[in-house]
Amino acid sequence: MTINLLQTPEYRALMQSHIYKTIQYLFDKDQEFALACEVKYITFTPELPADIKGSFDDTVLFILSGFTFESAKLDEAYFTFEAGFGSDNFGSTVSLPLLAIKQLFVGDNPIIINFAQPVIEQEKKKEASASKKSSMEALLKNPENKKLLKNKK
Repeated sequence: MTINLLQTPEYRALMQSHIYKTIQYLFDKDQEFALACEVKYITFTPELPADIKGSFDDTVLFILSGFTFESAKLDEAYFTFEAGFGSDNFGSTVSLPLLAIKQLFVGDNPIIINFAQPVIEQEKKKEASASKKSSMEALLKNPENKKLLKNKK
């Protein structure tokens, strides 16, 4: 079985840390930047009007400058900022997992390219359930273990 190295928990953790440290570095240097992000992982509060959200492709570019840059907040897993959208400058808070950031730019220069996908809570639960199931299957392959389980009942 081939493992997709770019989607392993270890690689995701590495990329998430790299993105976090890079954004923190840019904040420390007061350097504005841009993010190309996957829309499906973004939360808008309040929700954007359908005509604005419908105008987005699968990936959207956010330029963090001025008020948007000043409003930005970073933690170990999420990036949040306030922005105005559409001709009416509809205000919304944008929140996204760090791994939803596919590229990070300073000026015209891409300084991060990320191929790791964020793991949403449902997927985490599925992975944990699959892991438990495969552990039990491995345990039951040994006839001695089956005897132990039968004695417990």
